[in-house]
Amino acid sequence: MTQTYSISRAESIPILQILKYTPEVPVRKSLPAVWMRAGTSKGLFFHRHHLPASAAHWEPILLSAMGSTKESSRQIDGVGGASSTTSKVAVVERSSRPGVDVEYTFVQVAPDQPRVDLTGNCGNIASGVGPFALDEGLVCAPDGKKEIDIRIYNTNTGQALVETVQVAADGSFQEGGKYAIPGVEGTASPVRIAFLNPGGSMTGRMFPSGLRQETLTVQSRGFGPFAVRVSLVDAANPFVLIDVASLPVDSRLADSADPELLALIEDIRRHGAVRFGLAADVQAAGLVRSTPKVALLSRARGDADGVDIEVRAFTMGKPHASLQLTGAVCLGAATVIHGTIAWDLAHAKEGGDNLSKHGMSIGGYQIAGATILGMDWKGDIDVDRVAVFRTARRLFEGSVFYRA
Repeated sequence: MTQTYSISRAESIPILQILKYTPEVPVRKSLPAVWMRAGTSKGLFFHRHHLPASAAHWEPILLSAMGSTKESSRQIDGVGGASSTTSKVAVVERSSRPGVDVEYTFVQVAPDQPRVDLTGNCGNIASGVGPFALDEGLVCAPDGKKEIDIRIYNTNTGQALVETVQVAADGSFQEGGKYAIPGVEGTASPVRIAFLNPGGSMTGRMFPSGLRQETLTVQSRGFGPFAVRVSLVDAANPFVLIDVASLPVDSRLADSADPELLALIEDIRRHGAVRFGLAADVQAAGLVRSTPKVALLSRARGDADGVDIEVRAFTMGKPHASLQLTGAVCLGAATVIHGTIAWDLAHAKEGGDNLSKHGMSIGGYQIAGATILGMDWKGDIDVDRVAVFRTARRLFEGSVFYRA
């Protein structure tokens, strides 16, 4: 006997249910920020208390704000300018350290990949810290003062700076002036930056390897093993200063962005990082692209009037549009210390000892657009301070948006 059962539509039980997945939509958030030109760089300036308490949580915010969330060099979905000099961040706060007015942390945001680097300082961005602190009320100028010194501590390197800035009648930063710097159109008021005890900014020693120059053996991915003549100098930032003539390629390539040259420079940088003591091996050195930095040095050509040495700087794996301000400080120190590659190349120019003017002070000495105002010495190779001039300008203020 066959028994039949009926089930009404209302009582029916679905055998298969298809669930539609809806991806989580990023929420738009914002932070108060100021966009500033500082020297020949541009970047976002934040108050420290507007960001998460731990710097470990800054990365996704800054990558999104700058537009570096994809492996693209355009930064089209953020405020970054698609270059290392226009993809920078300064985080500033009032300091509780004795003798310090404000502290700042520098962040280099990679323009071509989702990565940030907090290992070094940026002298150009530092030149905007004093003006920012004055305009934001982190420091106050005494009534009637037209110029004040602002004492700054860089948390990346533990380095102290003193910035001398001009003050307007209302106590804000006096932006207008007649001072001009190469690479920036027009004029503005001068910002004097004194790097105090710049030697050993990250390693604790001006010459961490113990040598003023040496031959560095490099295992290159494209050229095999070769030797190159370098000076490893840590002043304001650690730099691998390379004698162009010792490269295993035509020195004329030094003025190009040839991929072969860039790979070669990166190989030297990584081996230099190990020699500096900044990385355990070349693989680890490849994970930190901003330090140490690299500069190619060569003798001044005969037609380069008034030039002692020529330099080509690199940063974040690419040629730098100019010489970094910390690079000018580092090179300036190396140029006046006997035995470095910079000293040798500068003295090799025809005309004899053309560095006699660089003694206890270096008045008006130009290094790739940065004016070295003076160097004070505590000993044979211990530089007490190096001072330079920059300018800065506030470009906009408001809120920068990011997705989280």
